[in-house]
Amino acid sequence: MIVCHCQSIADHDIRAAVDWMRASDPDTIITPGKIYHALGKSADCGGCMPLFLATMRGCDNLGVPTNLRGLRRLAGKDHTNEGRPQGHRVSQRRSAL
Repeated sequence: MIVCHCQSIADHDIRAAVDWMRASDPDTIITPGKIYHALGKSADCGGCMPLFLATMRGCDNLGVPTNLRGLRRLAGKDHTNEGRPQGHRVSQRRSAL
């Protein structure tokens, strides 16, 4: 079945790219951009994206590698300041003066 008419990408092309990427690097996180790149193509209008993603999710080899699962949980629960100290913004420093 054709998934992307603009770039002539079929569902079997997506599955083959996912299988190839997983075989070449078992620890990689597979994204739509990486699949387009592996196929030597790029996204055009984006109308195919829902079907493209559904086809990706249907692949058996798409899952997140075991050693990368749960990293957010291990890093801690507070991701609001990305590890920066309080008052890292110029506006916050001026109000403190």
